[in-house]
Amino acid sequence: MTDYTQLEKRLNYTFKDKQLIIEALTHKSYKKPYNNERLEFLGDAVLDLIVGEYLFIKFPDSNEGVLSKIRASLVNESGFTLLAKAIDLGTYIYLSPAEENNNGRNKPSLLSNAFEAVIGAIYLEAGLEKAKEISIALLEAEHPKIDLDTLSKDYKTALQELTQASHGVTPQYELLGSSGPDHKKEFEIAVKLNGETIASAKGKSKKEAQQKAAKIALEALKS
Repeated sequence: MTDYTQLEKRLNYTFKDKQLIIEALTHKSYKKPYNNERLEFLGDAVLDLIVGEYLFIKFPDSNEGVLSKIRASLVNESGFTLLAKAIDLGTYIYLSPAEENNNGRNKPSLLSNAFEAVIGAIYLEAGLEKAKEISIALLEAEHPKIDLDTLSKDYKTALQELTQASHGVTPQYELLGSSGPDHKKEFEIAVKLNGETIASAKGKSKKEAQQKAAKIALEALKS
């Protein structure tokens, strides 16, 4: 049986029922009578609630729109992949040889799902407070500054991580043009993957346009 000691240390939690952690780490390709999809479903809902409550308390003066945007920046595939990598979760996932050869341990979708399943398993065994304590500790360690401006700057990084893992390439940004007077210029940027444009956006600066284009590209690739 796999030794989970290091993983449990990183989580700061020891599973009493080892079958629960095994199930949370079993990908459907592994061909067992169980897999982590049900726990992932549960963990997704638990994390949504945990992060929602965390932001509600942390930002007492922010409206629903701002809170929703911040939560959307954290509760997503790239956000959970980041947390999964922080605890080296990929090392422990049970995969089929085919998925293993397909670089499955580094796939954002697979890592994100396994992370949700692990949190779902902790919630089942130890309750909401323990799941919250662990999730928030990991979240704060990976995001020293949580606010809309800081998180929105991560779209380019998130896109780069996703394209490297799924396509083995990094995105290129190309200036398509600019318009308007000098004091009120607008720039249009395209994001390209293997020479093909996957998204474009306009912004008041090249940086802003790049971030917006990266966000559109991220959403397109994930869907």
